[in-house]
Amino acid sequence: MIFKDYYKILGLETNKVTIEQIKNAFRDQAKKYHPDVNSGSIAEERFKDINEAYRTLSTPNLKRKYDRIWYSHVGKRIEKQKEEREAKPDFFTLLFGNFKFFKKQEKRKIPEKGENVETEITINLEQAFYGSNKKISLRATDGKMKTFSIKIPAGIRNGEKMRLIGQGKPGINGGNSGDLFIKINIENTKKYRLYGYDIYTDLYITPWEAVLGAKVTIEGIDGTNNIYIPQGMRSGEKIKIPKKGYKDGKGGRGDLFAEIKIVVPKQLTEEEIEIYKKLKEISKFEPRNQEININ
Repeated sequence: MIFKDYYKILGLETNKVTIEQIKNAFRDQAKKYHPDVNSGSIAEERFKDINEAYRTLSTPNLKRKYDRIWYSHVGKRIEKQKEEREAKPDFFTLLFGNFKFFKKQEKRKIPEKGENVETEITINLEQAFYGSNKKISLRATDGKMKTFSIKIPAGIRNGEKMRLIGQGKPGINGGNSGDLFIKINIENTKKYRLYGYDIYTDLYITPWEAVLGAKVTIEGIDGTNNIYIPQGMRSGEKIKIPKKGYKDGKGGRGDLFAEIKIVVPKQLTEEEIEIYKKLKEISKFEPRNQEININ
């Protein structure tokens, strides 16, 4: 888990602060990094950190728990630096005893890790299923464009983030660079739609296939499947093909659902028209005079 210095995020140098000081610091930082006056994912992430820091530090029991973690990461280092400064004898004190001479000491520069950078890219469902190679270009701190090549693993989840270590903002005082986080957004294609680990696709059938039933072939995301359409199928009903959906990350897969779409032919032969006329004469089916469950 990455440690976040909530006091530093709010612009505070120590944890010895009152709730009023925390509130004032929160208001200052929130105003500075509010999304209404800043654009981009970095400002949004900073604003989230500010709210997260305030929620923790303004709640007494959460602040007590956090202060123990903060002390091990930051407070202990601050105390050690203070002890070293106090223990180091002043040159003029050694020479002149109690003669006080104030000397401006140079602060020791502490290496700090650079800020992380976040961005996102969009890939289609088939690219996500099989995996793909992508290139993204971002503007670096020196204003130049930097291109990254990334390999997206097969079966990546929608919204999952990939991490490129050391590709964020440069560190301070020799500290390590931050990391680059890339959020993957999966978009549906005209043919396939993703819901959780299940994939949906449309299956177009004729009126007579819907009435009489039929054996048909449907193309899944990774191959064809032979299925049987029961008699009396209606548009909107679904047929499930188990374990032919998206990868679940555990070696298994979701299901493939074929949603029935009954297609009426626009052009008919004279013989077909006569058959439909005959059907109209002999059929007693009247959908407008009865309730039909279409689910």
